[in-house]
Amino acid sequence: MDLIKLASALIPDTDLLPLDKYEEMYPPRDLPKGAQVTRLAPSPTGFIHLGNLYSALADERIAHTTGGIFYLRIEDTDEKRRVEGAVESVIRSLKYFNVNFDEGAEIDSPLNKYGPYYQRRRASIYRAFAKDLIARGLAYPCFCKEEELDRVREEQTAQKQITGYYGRYAVCRNLSEEQIYANLAAGKPFVIRLKSQGSTENKLTFRDRIKGEITVTENDQDVVLLKSDGIPTYHFAHAIDDHFMRTTLVIRGEEWLSSLPVHIELFKVLGFPMPAYGHTCSLMKMDGGTKRKLSKRKDPELSLDYYRKAGYYPVAVVKYLMTILNSNFEEWERKNPDADYTQFRFTIEKMGKSGALFDLDKLNDISRTELSRLSAEEMYDFLNGWAEEFGSDSDRAHFADRAYVIDILNLVMGTNSKKRRKDIERAEQGAALIGYFFDDTFSPVYDYRFDGDTVNAILSGFAAEYDPSDDNSAWFAKVKSVAARCGFAAEMSDYRADPSAYRGSVADAAEILRIAVTGMPNSPDLCTIMKILGRERSLARLAAARVG
Repeated sequence: MDLIKLASALIPDTDLLPLDKYEEMYPPRDLPKGAQVTRLAPSPTGFIHLGNLYSALADERIAHTTGGIFYLRIEDTDEKRRVEGAVESVIRSLKYFNVNFDEGAEIDSPLNKYGPYYQRRRASIYRAFAKDLIARGLAYPCFCKEEELDRVREEQTAQKQITGYYGRYAVCRNLSEEQIYANLAAGKPFVIRLKSQGSTENKLTFRDRIKGEITVTENDQDVVLLKSDGIPTYHFAHAIDDHFMRTTLVIRGEEWLSSLPVHIELFKVLGFPMPAYGHTCSLMKMDGGTKRKLSKRKDPELSLDYYRKAGYYPVAVVKYLMTILNSNFEEWERKNPDADYTQFRFTIEKMGKSGALFDLDKLNDISRTELSRLSAEEMYDFLNGWAEEFGSDSDRAHFADRAYVIDILNLVMGTNSKKRRKDIERAEQGAALIGYFFDDTFSPVYDYRFDGDTVNAILSGFAAEYDPSDDNSAWFAKVKSVAARCGFAAEMSDYRADPSAYRGSVADAAEILRIAVTGMPNSPDLCTIMKILGRERSLARLAAARVG
């Protein structure tokens, strides 16, 4: 069979370049020794999840820790899955978590010399290499219809055999020259398949950069290289792209391990050196006492939108993922509590070999710690930014008065940098936490532990004496005075000595005032709360909280 003639008949394109020209167009990158070139290569579906961020963070940290490049490639070979604006969504979502690309699709960068970064725009490159494989007898046309392939899969499944196009099931593999040209003359659609040189009798030892040495079975599947529309499959396109974009390290989920034999063979037949691969472990969660993978269907926390809408501080999410990506990150941070996480030397060798347990409680704890480090002004900016994008009309109205909210935050967070309160764990919860400072979201629960007459006596007695110019000492002296007149112990030592002699302690009297003003039995310093609220609003709340 004249394979060169066949290659021209199957791929008649006249504008394809000689293969060595592509090597000239995309030369090896000029980078420091040891620098890694990594990539994120999502489909443009619009859905980006925690697993994408998990891998992207590892890619970005490894590239930038070694002085390398992190780029974005869009694997859009399946046009039916494309969602408008998906690429911009990927960039925007990752940028929110401080994961930034050096080059790639929709990235304005002088480094963009290895594009196009959309696979459909690189069709001529793939077709040139497919044509070469046909000419070398390593690829062939397959005219099988989808329903024929479905019947083969059903037969293989019924006989408990490996499904796929291989061995005796690869019916187009050995078509004669006459049969091929007759099918072409009849206008039958075809795909181009790899003529695999492998055998399942052979084993390969592969060094995974995360999992270590693993053994895989050699590929014997005649996988599709070009679909009937001339667009490549993921397997074929990614091998060519990773070579010509000079990727040195591919980090991907362990679900791709089953495709590894195919990829090894593709790099071999194409004559390209294979990049290093590291297969990450799945993100797991505890569910009813057992571990399972995070699920798009079951777990809202898998979507990155969940963290943005809930208002998680992005650095907290990144630091939490760092704790499960590199086993020594937590120890490093304990020793360097004030250092930026980017100063940590991220290494692929410290990535876990088994399933990483995602713990939302631990994330919340890290988030509280990170937010407690912000100044009141920085916290305002964070909360206001969340309110603008995700908050209610009330939230946005509340944050319109910057000075008022900053006064609130100074109280809620504390002004002592060494003893900051950790009450705020995310923006949504933080906005709700300070809701009692605003009349439209003040929803008091008047759950007093004393009878109505006692409550009213405390409220009216303190209202008559309240002066917003009082400092904390003068303010509390008035609370004591009102408490004593109403039968409460003004001093805690007196109450502890003989509790039966009093209605309650001064703390109990203060609780009545606290419930009236904030709607809650516990809050930050009540004197300061009333100063922030102002005299008129404070007195109105004392009056509204009376019983009966």
